[in-house]
Amino acid sequence: MSVTMPPAAAAGHSWLSHFRETFALGIPLIGAQLAQQGINATDIFILGQLSAVDLAATVLATQYFFTIFIFGAGLSIAVIPMVAQAYSRGDEVAVRRSMRMGMWASILFAVIMMPLFLWSRPILLAMGQEADVAQKAAQYLHIVGFALFPALLFYVLRSLVSATGRASIVLWVTVAMLVLNALLAYALVLGHFGLPQFGIRGAAVAAFLVQLFGFLFLAVYIERDPELRRYELFVRFWKPDWPAFGEVVMLGLPIGIGVLAEVSMFTASSVLMGQFGAVPLAAHGIAIQLSSITFMVPLGLSQAGTVRVGLFHGAGDRANVIRASVTVLVVAIGFAAASGLAFALAPQALSSLFIDVTLPEAGAVIAYAAPLIIIAALFQLLDSAQAIMNGLLRGLKDTRIPMVLVLLAYWGLGLPLAWLLGFVFSLKGIGIWIGFLCGLGAAAIMLSIRYWKMLQKEKS
Repeated sequence: MSVTMPPAAAAGHSWLSHFRETFALGIPLIGAQLAQQGINATDIFILGQLSAVDLAATVLATQYFFTIFIFGAGLSIAVIPMVAQAYSRGDEVAVRRSMRMGMWASILFAVIMMPLFLWSRPILLAMGQEADVAQKAAQYLHIVGFALFPALLFYVLRSLVSATGRASIVLWVTVAMLVLNALLAYALVLGHFGLPQFGIRGAAVAAFLVQLFGFLFLAVYIERDPELRRYELFVRFWKPDWPAFGEVVMLGLPIGIGVLAEVSMFTASSVLMGQFGAVPLAAHGIAIQLSSITFMVPLGLSQAGTVRVGLFHGAGDRANVIRASVTVLVVAIGFAAASGLAFALAPQALSSLFIDVTLPEAGAVIAYAAPLIIIAALFQLLDSAQAIMNGLLRGLKDTRIPMVLVLLAYWGLGLPLAWLLGFVFSLKGIGIWIGFLCGLGAAAIMLSIRYWKMLQKEKS
């Protein structure tokens, strides 16, 4: 059965059309990423109404979960170029194989990771976290660990929906998840609508229900859509396809390790900040949250870049691979410059959005967060550049060398420098964030050089 060629592969490809197609694909993916980040921001905002300890525990727990999740998400990210290239060739069987084995790999990963959630309290204590913060964080993680299953499956299903030109549905379901999470967290955490106040455990229950809703919604959508239904993703789902499984793992593990290298640098920084106390950790969490919200734009554009480069590369169209790459990079850098300026001009006003200013410790948290947010303004450009270049390389199915490069940048340079400046030179939080800046800059430069070399190789 033939598959209709996607619009990106069939339309004319002037520079204007590239910008138009990039926005058409990128805006829904950006919106979906912002809504997904909004789920985390909602939890932090609501828990911030209780106490600084609850806020610090939420920051620690959500980053703990996200670190594990993003490693496994590499398996689903690997499905994006696989599906895009197969779709551009009209290869229906390859699309189905990639999607099914992407789900298999995600389920297996979630099973393997469960002990890290169940034993999270002793792990956090071993990392030097305060006992009350570790206890509350573990209460969240014991429950939210089960959300890893639907969260990863949701990301795999997103690959098919996005690659086939239906990215808008990803936006709408994620917005629905954001609204549902806000209602559930408001009710379960703070004890509204006649329910008792469950605190941080309520946030975990809400997170699980929201991720389950997202996965089931996309599964039903795919089964009801006339074109997507013929891929028969869930027919004989139990039947293995080991070559496709191996390709998902071989592409996905380097992606997961590469993304984990960046995310774990920030998670490790939270562990380091936690050694300074609850106020610095809470301030760090606010700065991280602001940076994460704006980062959703280049991240969504990065995913759009992966799809578009994958489509043109699968069709053997090098000229449009280059144009698609330049287009997404220009858009991302332009946004990064604007968001960085906003950070630099209003750090205190932005930080006050994430904590109840009437709390006794609010002034100290806001004051500590302000210089961190100013530094965050400086690395908006670098963070955007490295994200886009990583996405473009994935569109070419180039994942192993980029993995090595980001490991060197984040763990070979960024994190050691953060520790050195923060503890040895006593710059504390500011030193840790300067270490981030250097790691991101190194990654952006090395990935850009790698992509240029890959394009030269394609030319020859």
